[in-house]
Amino acid sequence: MSPAATVHAFVPASRRAPAPGHGRAPGAGGRLLRSLRYAAPALTAYLAVRLCGLLFLARLAHVKGRGVWATLATSWDSEWYLGIADHGYTGSLGTEVNSNNLAFFPLYPMLVKAVAALTPGSRASVGLFLAVFFSLVAAWGVFAVGDRLHGRRAGTLLAVLWGVLPVAIVQWMGYTESLFTALGAWGLYAVLTGRWLWAGTLASLAGLTRPTGIAVAAAVTVAAALAVRRERPGRRAPVVAAGLIAPLGWLGFVAWVGLRVGRADGYFAVQRLWKNEWDGGRATLLELRQQLVYSTEPQLFPLTVSAVLVISSVLYVLCWTDRQPLPLLVFTGVLLLVVLGSEGVYFPRARFLLPGFPLLIPLALALARARRRATVVVALASATLLSSWSGAYMLLVWQGPP
Repeated sequence: MSPAATVHAFVPASRRAPAPGHGRAPGAGGRLLRSLRYAAPALTAYLAVRLCGLLFLARLAHVKGRGVWATLATSWDSEWYLGIADHGYTGSLGTEVNSNNLAFFPLYPMLVKAVAALTPGSRASVGLFLAVFFSLVAAWGVFAVGDRLHGRRAGTLLAVLWGVLPVAIVQWMGYTESLFTALGAWGLYAVLTGRWLWAGTLASLAGLTRPTGIAVAAAVTVAAALAVRRERPGRRAPVVAAGLIAPLGWLGFVAWVGLRVGRADGYFAVQRLWKNEWDGGRATLLELRQQLVYSTEPQLFPLTVSAVLVISSVLYVLCWTDRQPLPLLVFTGVLLLVVLGSEGVYFPRARFLLPGFPLLIPLALALARARRRATVVVALASATLLSSWSGAYMLLVWQGPP
C-alpha cells in the first residue's frame, strides 16, 4: 500500500474529495499554479473578510487618534519578537517575572531578521508583511484540508470562517499565529495526502514557531506510527522519517534553551517565570467560573475569550462524533490540552486557539449543506461584522494583551 493510500484510510470513504491539480500539469510550477487558481475563490473571500476587519480597525483608530501600523506591527508580543530579531536571546535565566525572551520561539524572528536584511523596510514592517503573507498561505492550507475532506465549497467556507474568528485580526499583526497556522495546515494536508517527508519537515518547523507546535508534531508522529504498520518494508522509510523528524524543532529549541541557561529544565523554568505551568486546567476552570458566574462587572473581552474556550471544547466533541481524520483530532486535541491545561495569562487564550481550524469543520459543513444561499450570506456577513468589531475593540479599547 502506498503512503497516500495508507493515510487515505484516515478519511471516511464518503468524504474523500479529489485534490486539485491532478491533471497533466507541466511540472511542479504548473501544478502549483493550477492549485492556486483552484483555491482563488477561497483566498479572495478570505481576503475580503480580513479587509473588512482592517477597514473597521482603521476607522476606529482614526476616531481614537491611534495609528493602525503601530497597533498591528509593534504592540505587545510583536515587540518581543522584534527585540529578538534586533538583539537575539538573553543568555541567562534570571529571576525577573515576565521578562525572559527565551519563552518566545525563534522561527518568526529569524525570518524577520533574514528578510529585513534583504529589503529596505524596517524589521517591524517586514514582520507585518510576513504575517499578512503567511495568513494567505495559511488560508490556502485551511482550504486545501477542507477541500480534501469535504469538497471545494466546504473548503472555501472553512477558510472564510477561519478569517472571521473573534480574534482574527491577529492574523494581520506582527505575531506568529499566521505562520504557525500555515505550517500546521499544510503539514496536516501533507499527512492526508501521504507526503510524509513534507509532513515531518513542516511539523518540525511548526515546533520552532510556537510552544503549541508540539500539537502538529504529535499529529504527524501518531499518524506515522499507525501508517508504518500497514506499509510494505520497502516503503516504510519516509513514514518512519516523518515520525522522527516531526518533533525535532520543538525538542531542539527546548534543549537549546536548557543549554543556554545551564540547566536541563531551562525552558520550563523560563515558563515558570512567566507564571505558565501545567495544572491540568484548574486555573482555566477557576477563571471561567469567575468570568461567567461571579463577576459583578464583566468585561467584554474576557467574556469573549471565555466563550471561545467553551465553544471550542464543544466543537471538539462534535469533531469526534463527526469522525474527523485522526491526525486532525490529535492536532486539535493536543492544542486544547496545552491551552486549557496551563496557567498563565487568561486573556490571550482565544488567540492561542486561532490555529485550531479543524474545530471549524462542523460549522463549515453546516453552512455547506444549507439549502438557502441567503442563510450562508447572512451568517458570514454577521460573523464578519462581529469579528471586525471584536478585533478593533481588542486592540483599541481593551487594555490587556490580545
